[in-house]
Amino acid sequence: MTARLLLYIAVMAGVTYLVRMLPLMVFRRKIKSQFVQSFLYYVPYAVLGAMTVPAVFYATGDLISASVGLAAAFVLAFFGRSLLVVALTASGAAFMAELIIGWVK
Repeated sequence: MTARLLLYIAVMAGVTYLVRMLPLMVFRRKIKSQFVQSFLYYVPYAVLGAMTVPAVFYATGDLISASVGLAAAFVLAFFGRSLLVVALTASGAAFMAELIIGWVK
């Protein structure tokens, strides 16, 4: 290993440690603000959505089939279906849309 690689690893280890340690040091007492508590409650969902939704559009070969799968997922999730049903149906809808697009072209 080169010294540069070890430096990169050390810097990333430090950054990772700081990101995990700083909230514990800053917020030592219980958070009493309802606004901050509700904000922090939704942060994991917002981050997961921000990471997942853009990747959905690059998961298939065509934007149309990805949009069909996403629409199917939204509809089923809105009606309270389980995660497994939503995922399988969205995948199947995107697959069928890909077949139809390939057949039409």
